[in-house]
This record gives sequence, structure tokens and C-alpha cells, in this order.
Amino acid sequence: MNQPRLDRLGAYPFARLDALLTTLTPNPSLPLINAGAGEPRLPLPPFVADALQRGLDGFSRYPPTRGSPALRQAIADWLMRRYSGITVSGADQVLAANGTREALFAIAHAAINPEADEKPVVLLPNPMYQIYLGAAWTAGAVPHPVPALEGQGFAPAWRQVPEAIWEKTALVYCCSPSNPTGWVASDDDYRLLIRKALQHDFLLVADECYSEIYYRDAPVGLLQVAAAMGHDDFSHCLVCNSLSKRSALPGLRSGLIAGDADWIARFAKLRSYTGPATPLPLQQVAIAAWRDETHVARNLQVYRESLDAFYSAFGSGEPADGGFFVWLAVGDDRAFARAAYRERAVKLLPGSFLGMEGEDGINPGSGFVRIALVDGVDAAGELGLRLRRLVGG
Repeated sequence: MNQPRLDRLGAYPFARLDALLTTLTPNPSLPLINAGAGEPRLPLPPFVADALQRGLDGFSRYPPTRGSPALRQAIADWLMRRYSGITVSGADQVLAANGTREALFAIAHAAINPEADEKPVVLLPNPMYQIYLGAAWTAGAVPHPVPALEGQGFAPAWRQVPEAIWEKTALVYCCSPSNPTGWVASDDDYRLLIRKALQHDFLLVADECYSEIYYRDAPVGLLQVAAAMGHDDFSHCLVCNSLSKRSALPGLRSGLIAGDADWIARFAKLRSYTGPATPLPLQQVAIAAWRDETHVARNLQVYRESLDAFYSAFGSGEPADGGFFVWLAVGDDRAFARAAYRERAVKLLPGSFLGMEGEDGINPGSGFVRIALVDGVDAAGELGLRLRRLVGG
């Protein structure tokens, strides 16, 4: 059976990384540090076990795909606490997500009409979280990468997108804080995208999974900017967020989708068929997590101190505005990843695996590596020291 859309996917970045390193042995004199995946490995928040225990009887029931009313209200309450000036209805403007990967992927299949006379366009930042690209391909769209280059502070060049492309656009992914670069969208960035979405009738999806991990100021949110523009119903706007990063609970597989009530209803219909429901006991844990800020503040402090420890040990550079990644210029990113693994027992991700070639033949991720500071302050400092030695510092 011919499946050209699936064939375009290629291997996922971590499968490519495993293949890149498969013939190598990490330095046996050093314990391996896995800084490749953005998987927080901090202590569990203290409420997790109790909340799970209280909800164990939920394993005997099918969970609602939309999320329980209590979970959706807890999410709405958090959004309204976090972002000033917005009103969110848990009943019709919020969906629970089974993590956000599935939501970010599936939304393209709700937004794209593969039977259109002309294939619609999906705009995505480049480099990017690769789910956006996979979603565009499999939904039958044409991905249009928007370069995010170092000379522009890694801001995606939204203003350089030709008007002819905007007219064909059905979906835009924006990631703030950015995975992998740490760029953070400004009010003006979001205002531009909202105006374009309304003008050209496309869906704007903001991936804000790193919103609670920042080095300086708390990032502004898409819904917050929309409300400030008088766009209180969030038409054409959806935001995704997750407890994976905010609460260091990647194994919980719990997140949110919020915004435009019409799009929420349409997406809920699709998801009722695909069935990505979080088990009810885990929804109880999620409710507790969205209601608690103490563990979030503690984790934020760890990430900030980890960034300080890395750059102090590495000896140059400074943290990005958002996220817990170091986006480091290294020259040949694949060769550097191999050397880091072989010589310094460090596993990190080549930036070229997170980008795609644009029309100019350039992959903006090439020449960089992504380093995830997910194991605490001491490990971050050790990472900086090992990589400093690798580059001869």
C-alpha cells in the first residue's frame, strides 16, 4: 500500500540520534549524562501520591475525552490566574490533553482539508518541535518553514512571509518559549499573528508548554494578548500547555487545549473518535497540579540555577529568555554530538535534527546542538564543565 504522506516523516529526532551514536561507546571513566531529551527529572511534587490514591476507583471507568468537568475548571482557573484580563469557560473553551504532543499533532487533522483544490499551507518555526512538521505532512498540507535565525534573536521571521503564502495558510504553529531556541514571543509578535489569523481565516495554535520556565520575566500568553486586543472570544486562537514541563510530570501525560469555543467543539469531535483520554486517577493528579504553585516556583528556581551553573562552568554565553535548553553554536553539530558522547559521555541533540531545509537550501538548526538541563543544578554544572573541556576551554 502506498503511503507517501507517512514516507515523508522520516525517523524521529531521537531515533536519528540513536543511529548517529550507535557505533560509539561513551567515555567509560565518566557517568553518562543524557541531555538529549527535554524530560524533566526533578523530584515529584508531594501531592502526587495522595491525589492518585484518592482517585484509584477511576480506573474502573472510561475517562471522558474532553476531561472531567473538575479538571477543565481547574485548567480554566489556572489560565485566569496566570494571564491577567482573560475569562475562560471550563465548559466550552477547554479540553484536557493526553499530554500535548497528541493535541499538537491532531489539530492539523482538524484544521486541514486534504481534499481542497490547492493544498493548504501550514506555517511553522524553523528549527522546531518536529511534531509540527509531521502533523503538516500527514494532514496533507504543505509545510512552510519560517526561519528563526541567530541574527534576529531566533525570532521566527513572520513579517517576511509573503502575502501569497498567508492567503493559502490554514494553520500556524507558534512555540513560545521556543523549543529549541528559548526565544519568547512578545505582545507584538502575537498581535501580528492574531491579525493575520483573522484576516486570512486560519487557525493559530500557540505551543506554550514552557511558559512556566523562564530566566527573566514570565512570558506573555496568546490568550492574554488576544483579550487585550478586545478579542475576548479567542476566535481563531488555541493554546496548548502541559504539566510535563510546568510540574516536571512528563509521565502523567496531561495537558490542556484552550481558546476558541467553536474550534474546541470541532476538535473535541475529532478526539472523540481518536480517543486520547487521560485516565481518571491521573486527572485527579492533574487537578492538584494545576491548583498548586509551590512546586512550580521551586522547579523554576532549579532551572534558573541550572542555567547559571551551566554557563558559569562553560565560561561563555548566557541563558535564553525561556525554557531549560541551551542552544549552543558548535559548527558541525553531528560531529560535535558524536564527540560529546564518545569523549565526554554526554548525550545531546544535533540542531539539524530539529530543523528542515528552506527554499534557500539552508537548515537553520545546523551548526547548533540542543542541551537539556533537566537533572538539577549539579548535573548542569558538570555538563558545562565537560563541554568546555571538549571545545578546549
